[in-house]
This record gives sequence, structure tokens and C-alpha cells, in this order.
Amino acid sequence: MNRRTLIAAVTLLAGWTGTAMAEPEMTLNLGLVGGQQAPESIAMGQFADDVLSGTGGRIAIRIQGGGALGGDREVVESVQVGTVEMTVVSTSIAANFAPELKVFDIPFLFRDFDHADAVLNGPIGNEILSGLTNNGLGGLAFGGMGFRELTNNVRPVKTPEDVERLKIRTQQNEMHIAVWTALGVLPTPMAIPEVYTALQQGVVDGQENPVGAIINNRFGEVQKYISLTDHAFTPLVLLISPSIYDGLSDADKAVFTDAAHKAMARNRREVETLAKSGLETLKGQGMTVVADVDKAAFRAKLDPLFETFAAEFGAEKLKAIQDTQ
Repeated sequence: MNRRTLIAAVTLLAGWTGTAMAEPEMTLNLGLVGGQQAPESIAMGQFADDVLSGTGGRIAIRIQGGGALGGDREVVESVQVGTVEMTVVSTSIAANFAPELKVFDIPFLFRDFDHADAVLNGPIGNEILSGLTNNGLGGLAFGGMGFRELTNNVRPVKTPEDVERLKIRTQQNEMHIAVWTALGVLPTPMAIPEVYTALQQGVVDGQENPVGAIINNRFGEVQKYISLTDHAFTPLVLLISPSIYDGLSDADKAVFTDAAHKAMARNRREVETLAKSGLETLKGQGMTVVADVDKAAFRAKLDPLFETFAAEFGAEKLKAIQDTQ
């Protein structure tokens, strides 16, 4: 099996001179909930390879995937307190610990993946990333999981009226809960490892995630309908414990940063590839794809919330995001 897809320790690599490299001086745990084939897992495999080679074998990254170290929120908290060294996680979860990330949860904020990239990897994203240290987190790079779509077992969803009274699993994030409540949904916050069983047993009617996450978590096996709502873009952030990062030499910091940006570019390629083939995969699992969603009606129903968002984050910042090319 290709090393980059392994959810296991990356500790030794054959030396460029043909002899085995010495055992790493430092091994860092990187926890994530994605399974072995998830885009972020593949990207983190590349990150681990690049760090190992860039540091001459001195620093290894042990990837602990599939929720081995806990759910998203638990792992971010562990990074914050220093019991886990690194994680890659959606900003929706990390926003519970770093409120400045909440701005990215605003629905219909990004036009497309290019727009999101330009914001996240431009001045706005860099300012937010550097400020994460104020919350006990080190930010290396932003990426993205893609646009979120809605699945459920009750009915095809085309309009806001169709979602009323549905019990939908949401992320453990106050803004997401507020948005779905405004749409008439009964939001049910839940960690991702619990969702499959909850859908299977009817504890919730549906959930919302990018296509890749829907496939990798096998939700198509226990859901009937997927509506292409594109209601929110999900950024990823690669986090490191500040105490670990501060202990690196300037040269090693540069290796980590470069490897992080390359990994997030790899993640985007994997996400886009999966999104193109994913709907056919879900159809093959028996899901009905609802493409004719009235997105304008969803946006209109959320207008009162947008006024709240402008007051909370600043109308100028929101305009700067919207105007980014």
C-alpha cells in the first residue's frame, strides 16, 4: 500500500545515500477524524513525507486517523493543551476555541473554491491564521473540504419549506446551529464518528457535509436524498501546538510551513476529484440527487441573520471577503 495513504506512523525512510536513516529525533502525533481515503488524510500523508525529508529524517509525523485520538473537538482541545501535537480540522470546529474563525461559517460566503482559496491564502486568511496563537493554537495553513450539501431520509429538499422540522445533524458550532434553526430545522449537534449510527437508527433524519465527507463516512448507505444546496464552504486548518512550533528552528519552521501549503494544495486536488466522481458513487448507492435547489430562497430566508453577522464581524470585513478576486 502507498505510504501516503497509511494511517500509521511515518518513522523511517530509506536514506538518499542508500543507507537507512537514523531514527527520528522527534515524532509528532497528528490526529484527525478522516478515514484512510479522505482527502485530508491523503494530504497529511504527503505533509508527513515532506516534513521527514525536509528535516533530513529528524522529525516524523505519526498520523492518527479515523478518530483514533477522539472527535474533532476533543483533538483541537488536546492540541490547545499540548497533549496532542497537531491536527487538521474544519474551521467550524476550531471556531469553538478561536472565535475569529467563525466568520468562515457564514452561509453562502464564498462563490466557489477559487474565491475561498483567494481569501484563505491571502491577507485576510493570513491575518486570522497568525492570530490563532492568542487562543493557544498555532496555525500552519488553510485548505478546504469543499461545499456542503444536505442529505436526509424523509423527502427531496428543494426549498426552505422542505427542511422544516427535519432533525439534521450539525457540527458542534453555534453559528451552524443558529443558521439551521432559522431555516426551521431541528439541529442536533453531534461528533462525526457518531453520525452513521444516528442516521441508521433514525435518531436524526439527515446531515450536511461536502460530497467527499459523505462518501468517506459511508452516509450514502443510510440516506435516501442528497440536495445540492452548496450552503456553506468548509475550510480546513492545519494546527500545531504552539509549544512544539516555538521549539523548532527557523529552518524547520520553514519546512513545516512549506509542507503545510503543499499538503493543502494536494487536499484541494483530492477534494475536486472526489466531488466530480462522488455524485455517481452516491447514485450507485441508491441515493437520489436533487440538483434543482432554490438557493436564492435559502439565502433570502437567512437575510435577518446576515444583519447579525455584519454587526458581529464588521460589514467592512464581510465586504472585503466578498470583493476578493
